[in-house]
Amino acid sequence: MTHPHRRPTPVLLLAGPSGSGKSSLAARTGLPVLRLDDFYKEGDDPTLPLVPGSADIDWDAPGSWDADAAVAAVCELYATGRTAVPVYDIATSSRTGTGELSLGEAPLFVAEGIFAAQIIVRCRERGVLADALCLRGRPSTTFRRRLLRDLREGRKSVLFLLRRGWRLMRAERGIVAGQVALGAYACARPEALARVDAALAAASAPPAPRRAPAPGAADRTAR
Repeated sequence: MTHPHRRPTPVLLLAGPSGSGKSSLAARTGLPVLRLDDFYKEGDDPTLPLVPGSADIDWDAPGSWDADAAVAAVCELYATGRTAVPVYDIATSSRTGTGELSLGEAPLFVAEGIFAAQIIVRCRERGVLADALCLRGRPSTTFRRRLLRDLREGRKSVLFLLRRGWRLMRAERGIVAGQVALGAYACARPEALARVDAALAAASAPPAPRRAPAPGAADRTAR
Protein backbone atom coordinates (compact mmCIF):
# COMPACT_ATOMS: atom_id res chain seq x y z
CA MET A 1 0.00 0.00 0.00
CA THR A 2 1.28 3.46 -0.90
CA HIS A 3 1.72 5.75 2.10
CA PRO A 4 -0.64 8.74 2.12
CA HIS A 5 0.91 12.09 1.11
CA ARG A 6 3.88 10.30 -0.48
CA ARG A 7 4.42 10.12 -4.20
CA PRO A 8 5.38 6.58 -5.35
CA THR A 9 9.00 6.11 -6.44
CA PRO A 10 9.46 4.15 -9.68
CA VAL A 11 12.46 1.95 -10.41
CA LEU A 12 14.96 1.99 -13.24
CA LEU A 13 16.23 -1.56 -13.75
CA LEU A 14 19.86 -1.74 -14.86
CA ALA A 15 20.88 -5.10 -16.31
CA GLY A 16 23.87 -6.25 -18.35
CA PRO A 17 26.58 -8.92 -18.30
CA SER A 18 28.74 -9.30 -15.21
CA GLY A 19 31.52 -6.71 -15.41
CA SER A 20 29.70 -4.42 -17.85
CA GLY A 21 29.91 -1.44 -15.47
CA LYS A 22 26.44 -1.49 -13.91
CA SER A 23 27.55 -0.64 -10.37
CA SER A 24 29.75 2.29 -11.43
CA LEU A 25 27.03 3.68 -13.69
CA ALA A 26 24.43 3.34 -10.93
CA ALA A 27 26.74 5.22 -8.55
CA ARG A 28 27.30 7.90 -11.20
CA THR A 29 23.56 8.70 -11.29
CA GLY A 30 23.58 9.87 -7.66
CA LEU A 31 20.28 8.03 -7.10
CA PRO A 32 19.56 5.45 -4.38
CA VAL A 33 20.65 1.99 -5.53
CA LEU A 34 19.16 -1.40 -4.72
CA ARG A 35 21.90 -4.03 -5.21
CA LEU A 36 20.12 -7.01 -6.70
CA ASP A 37 23.20 -9.22 -6.14
CA ASP A 38 22.29 -9.15 -2.45
CA PHE A 39 19.36 -11.43 -3.29
CA TYR A 40 21.57 -14.38 -4.29
CA LYS A 41 20.73 -17.67 -2.62
CA GLU A 42 23.18 -18.97 -0.02
CA GLY A 43 25.82 -21.50 -0.97
CA ASP A 44 24.19 -24.39 0.89
CA ASP A 45 20.81 -23.96 -0.83
CA PRO A 46 19.96 -27.33 -2.44
CA THR A 47 18.18 -25.62 -5.36
CA LEU A 48 21.35 -23.94 -6.69
CA PRO A 49 22.02 -24.84 -10.35
CA LEU A 50 25.34 -26.28 -11.54
CA VAL A 51 27.36 -25.44 -14.62
CA PRO A 52 26.63 -28.27 -17.12
CA GLY A 53 29.35 -30.91 -17.00
CA SER A 54 30.91 -29.39 -13.88
CA ALA A 55 30.64 -29.39 -10.09
CA ASP A 56 30.76 -25.57 -10.08
CA ILE A 57 27.68 -23.69 -8.95
CA ASP A 58 26.32 -21.61 -11.83
CA TRP A 59 26.04 -18.18 -10.21
CA ASP A 60 25.10 -16.73 -13.62
CA ALA A 61 21.91 -18.78 -13.88
CA PRO A 62 18.67 -17.12 -12.68
CA GLY A 63 18.02 -20.14 -10.46
CA SER A 64 20.84 -18.98 -8.17
CA TRP A 65 18.88 -15.85 -7.28
CA ASP A 66 15.70 -15.07 -5.29
CA ALA A 67 13.58 -13.14 -7.79
CA ASP A 68 10.49 -13.13 -5.54
CA ALA A 69 12.34 -11.36 -2.72
CA ALA A 70 13.85 -8.85 -5.15
CA VAL A 71 10.44 -7.96 -6.63
CA ALA A 72 8.97 -7.60 -3.14
CA ALA A 73 11.76 -5.18 -2.18
CA VAL A 74 11.29 -3.12 -5.35
CA CYS A 75 7.54 -2.88 -4.78
CA GLU A 76 7.98 -1.89 -1.12
CA LEU A 77 10.44 0.84 -2.10
CA TYR A 78 8.00 2.10 -4.72
CA ALA A 79 5.17 2.29 -2.21
CA THR A 80 6.85 3.28 1.06
CA GLY A 81 10.33 4.57 0.18
CA ARG A 82 12.15 2.06 2.39
CA THR A 83 12.74 -1.67 2.69
CA ALA A 84 14.88 -4.23 4.52
CA VAL A 85 17.58 -5.77 2.32
CA PRO A 86 19.91 -8.72 2.89
CA VAL A 87 23.66 -8.13 3.15
CA TYR A 88 25.33 -10.76 0.98
CA ASP A 89 29.00 -11.78 0.95
CA ILE A 90 29.88 -13.13 -2.49
CA ALA A 91 33.23 -14.55 -1.30
CA THR A 92 31.48 -16.89 1.18
CA SER A 93 28.19 -17.20 -0.75
CA SER A 94 26.24 -16.29 2.37
CA ARG A 95 24.00 -13.64 3.87
CA THR A 96 25.78 -11.93 6.72
CA GLY A 97 23.03 -9.65 7.97
CA THR A 98 20.20 -7.30 7.07
CA GLY A 99 20.25 -3.61 6.29
CA GLU A 100 17.72 -0.98 5.33
CA LEU A 101 17.54 1.06 2.16
CA SER A 102 15.73 4.39 2.39
CA LEU A 103 15.02 6.51 -0.67
CA GLY A 104 14.57 9.79 1.16
CA GLU A 105 13.13 12.38 -1.22
CA ALA A 106 14.55 10.79 -4.39
CA PRO A 107 11.95 10.66 -7.19
CA LEU A 108 13.56 7.56 -8.77
CA PHE A 109 15.80 4.68 -7.72
CA VAL A 110 18.04 2.22 -9.55
CA ALA A 111 17.99 -1.55 -9.08
CA GLU A 112 21.09 -3.07 -10.68
CA GLY A 113 22.36 -6.58 -11.16
CA ILE A 114 22.95 -9.29 -13.73
CA PHE A 115 19.41 -10.63 -13.16
CA ALA A 116 17.60 -7.29 -13.34
CA ALA A 117 16.06 -8.22 -16.70
CA GLN A 118 14.42 -11.27 -15.09
CA ILE A 119 11.97 -9.02 -13.21
CA ILE A 120 11.13 -6.49 -15.95
CA VAL A 121 7.76 -8.03 -16.78
CA ARG A 122 6.72 -8.35 -13.14
CA CYS A 123 7.72 -4.75 -12.37
CA ARG A 124 5.87 -3.49 -15.44
CA GLU A 125 2.75 -5.46 -14.52
CA ARG A 126 2.82 -3.91 -11.04
CA GLY A 127 3.16 -0.40 -12.46
CA VAL A 128 6.48 0.34 -10.72
CA LEU A 129 8.83 0.45 -13.74
CA ALA A 130 10.31 3.67 -15.13
CA ASP A 131 12.76 2.09 -17.61
CA ALA A 132 14.86 -1.04 -18.08
CA LEU A 133 18.34 -0.92 -19.56
CA CYS A 134 20.96 -3.50 -20.50
CA LEU A 135 24.46 -2.05 -20.37
CA ARG A 136 26.64 -3.47 -23.12
CA GLY A 137 30.22 -3.09 -24.38
CA ARG A 138 33.06 -5.08 -25.92
CA PRO A 139 33.23 -8.65 -24.53
CA SER A 140 37.01 -8.42 -24.14
CA THR A 141 36.68 -5.22 -22.11
CA THR A 142 33.98 -6.78 -19.95
CA PHE A 143 36.18 -9.85 -19.37
CA ARG A 144 39.12 -7.74 -18.24
CA ARG A 145 37.02 -5.46 -16.00
CA ARG A 146 35.21 -8.41 -14.41
CA LEU A 147 38.38 -10.41 -13.72
CA LEU A 148 40.23 -7.47 -12.16
CA ARG A 149 37.25 -6.65 -9.95
CA ASP A 150 36.72 -10.22 -8.82
CA LEU A 151 40.41 -10.75 -8.06
CA ARG A 152 40.61 -7.47 -6.17
CA GLU A 153 37.57 -8.38 -4.07
CA GLY A 154 38.58 -12.02 -3.60
CA ARG A 155 35.17 -13.18 -4.75
CA LYS A 156 36.13 -16.77 -5.65
CA SER A 157 39.25 -18.83 -6.38
CA VAL A 158 41.43 -17.70 -9.29
CA LEU A 159 40.75 -20.90 -11.25
CA PHE A 160 37.00 -20.52 -10.79
CA LEU A 161 37.14 -16.88 -11.91
CA LEU A 162 39.16 -17.71 -15.02
CA ARG A 163 36.81 -20.54 -16.03
CA ARG A 164 33.78 -18.36 -15.41
CA GLY A 165 35.27 -15.36 -17.18
CA TRP A 166 36.13 -17.31 -20.30
CA ARG A 167 32.68 -18.88 -20.41
CA LEU A 168 30.95 -15.52 -19.97
CA MET A 169 33.07 -13.78 -22.60
CA ARG A 170 32.07 -16.36 -25.19
CA ALA A 171 28.42 -16.10 -24.14
CA GLU A 172 28.23 -12.30 -23.77
CA ARG A 173 26.42 -11.45 -27.00
CA GLY A 174 23.84 -14.11 -26.24
CA ILE A 175 23.43 -12.79 -22.69
CA VAL A 176 22.68 -9.30 -24.02
CA ALA A 177 20.25 -10.69 -26.61
CA GLY A 178 18.46 -12.65 -23.89
CA GLN A 179 18.06 -9.56 -21.71
CA VAL A 180 16.74 -7.57 -24.65
CA ALA A 181 14.21 -10.36 -25.27
CA LEU A 182 13.04 -9.91 -21.68
CA GLY A 183 12.35 -6.22 -22.33
CA ALA A 184 15.61 -4.37 -21.62
CA TYR A 185 16.95 -1.67 -23.92
CA ALA A 186 20.59 -2.40 -24.79
CA CYS A 187 22.93 0.58 -24.91
CA ALA A 188 26.41 1.81 -24.03
CA ARG A 189 27.17 3.99 -21.01
CA PRO A 190 26.57 7.45 -22.59
CA GLU A 191 23.12 6.55 -23.89
CA ALA A 192 22.28 4.80 -20.62
CA LEU A 193 23.05 7.99 -18.69
CA ALA A 194 20.86 9.97 -21.08
CA ARG A 195 17.97 7.58 -20.51
CA VAL A 196 18.47 7.81 -16.75
CA ASP A 197 18.20 11.60 -17.06
CA ALA A 198 14.99 11.24 -19.09
CA ALA A 199 13.48 8.85 -16.55
CA LEU A 200 14.48 11.17 -13.72
CA ALA A 201 12.86 14.14 -15.46
CA ALA A 202 9.65 12.18 -15.99
CA ALA A 203 9.56 10.99 -12.38
CA SER A 204 10.22 14.52 -11.11
CA ALA A 205 7.51 16.18 -13.20
CA PRO A 206 4.43 17.34 -11.29
CA PRO A 207 1.50 14.95 -11.62
CA ALA A 208 -1.00 15.86 -14.28
CA PRO A 209 -4.06 17.65 -12.83
CA ARG A 210 -7.28 15.74 -12.79
CA ARG A 211 -9.68 16.78 -15.51
CA ALA A 212 -13.01 18.05 -14.29
CA PRO A 213 -16.04 16.17 -15.62
CA ALA A 214 -17.83 17.83 -18.50
CA PRO A 215 -20.99 19.77 -17.57
CA GLY A 216 -23.94 17.44 -17.36
CA ALA A 217 -21.80 14.29 -17.35
CA ALA A 218 -23.09 13.21 -13.94
CA ASP A 219 -26.67 13.60 -15.10
CA ARG A 220 -26.06 11.58 -18.24
CA THR A 221 -24.36 8.82 -16.20
CA ALA A 222 -27.30 8.62 -13.81
CA ARG A 223 -29.86 8.07 -16.57
